[in-house]
Amino acid sequence: MPFLDKLQLWADERPDDTAVVVGGKRLNWADLRDAATLRLEETAATTVLAEPNSLDFVVAYTAAVAGERRCAVLDPLWPQTMIDEVAQRIGQAQPGNAAGPVAAPELADGHPDTTFLIGLTSGTTSVPKAFTRSRRSWQVSFDASIEFFGLTPEDRTLAPGPLAASLNLYALSECLYAGAAFHTLETFDVGDVHAAISYDGVTRLVLVPTMLRLLSERGLAGGVDASGVRSIICAGSKLDARTLEAARRWAPNAAIFEYYGASELSFVSGTRLAAGEPLDPGGTGIGGPFPGVELKIMDDDGAERAEGADGNICVRSGMVSNGYLWGDDGQALRCFDGWYTVGDQGYVDSGVLHILGRRSDMIITSGRNVYPHEVELALASVPGVSAAVAVGMLDEVRGEKVVAGIVPAYGSVTATQVKTGLDGLLARDKRPLRYFTLSELPVTDRGKVSRQILLDWIENNDPRAKPLA
Repeated sequence: MPFLDKLQLWADERPDDTAVVVGGKRLNWADLRDAATLRLEETAATTVLAEPNSLDFVVAYTAAVAGERRCAVLDPLWPQTMIDEVAQRIGQAQPGNAAGPVAAPELADGHPDTTFLIGLTSGTTSVPKAFTRSRRSWQVSFDASIEFFGLTPEDRTLAPGPLAASLNLYALSECLYAGAAFHTLETFDVGDVHAAISYDGVTRLVLVPTMLRLLSERGLAGGVDASGVRSIICAGSKLDARTLEAARRWAPNAAIFEYYGASELSFVSGTRLAAGEPLDPGGTGIGGPFPGVELKIMDDDGAERAEGADGNICVRSGMVSNGYLWGDDGQALRCFDGWYTVGDQGYVDSGVLHILGRRSDMIITSGRNVYPHEVELALASVPGVSAAVAVGMLDEVRGEKVVAGIVPAYGSVTATQVKTGLDGLLARDKRPLRYFTLSELPVTDRGKVSRQILLDWIENNDPRAKPLA
């Protein structure tokens, strides 16, 4: 793993400085090095971790990627049957004595071209796909993200989500590589996040937009001071105007970064909004290519599309994963003569990448392609709407129809107000035909909005999604 040689350096140069904090419990650089070194004797060639956030998780993960070992991090909230099946598949896919301890007296990085991480796509009802990453791919990613985000050893990063999520696992690894203190919680709690920001001198947040809105709005209501936060890194979905406005007021000195990427591709594009810089309401753009990334839009035959024309977002970089251990249907990660895509759709305009969404999410209504992402961003810009989720439902006449759930910004909002507010923001043939008012956003346990959960609410007449008059 690329951070182990760095960890040795920080342990020698700054042994007593804080390396990791989990729920108020701390390890300095020397303690982390020593604990992980002791763990090596009992660490197998392939480790499967399915544990909640803890210092022990960090130590186990650090040891599990030493030498040429491999580690898979699974969501501990998955059903036990799924965890067992994934662990069995990983064991069958790995050569040699994957289950037994291996001799490796040193906590050191293995060869850059060897696999260190087995990544799993998120899933709760079916076995997720598994892909592998080389040590070199994350070292290239670290160098690029540290440059783009301006991470320094003086920063104190807080990623309050589960370490089983790639966003947070990467943030931990990036901080260990950069020599910056990393903070997280045993479980997400708004009050605990606010306390960490206030008392631990957090300077940097890494989180999804739904968490940022919750922390910002409750922080403003409770008078929590976030003026010491200098940067906020968001990923997972596009920032909306209300979240940005709340974050600006709560953390007025923070530059806000948002980036687009995929687990199999790593970083693709990103943008930095300096303190006070406005967001383009309803916009689909997420900056230019990330450092070290070449970007093209291609059709399904691998031909480059003209500027402004949509198609597959394709990249060429040293950050791309090695491919799949299982679950590859030939479409999940495709390669066109060295250019890789996961099927996300978008276009480039004046050097800025615009994200339309996954092809699998696309709604085909009366022969027209509609991306939920476009609809959601437009709805979130309508006065009176706090957030929105769009999805396609079967329709005998149109094939599918667009429906949307909205969370009112205050009190209540009518369907007429929403429809009127969309004028100039969204073409009429892309607008929802039915609206539901939501008491809360349909999100997964990782804080990501789920369109499938919204569909389930609607189909089951769940009280959290009521028809909007």
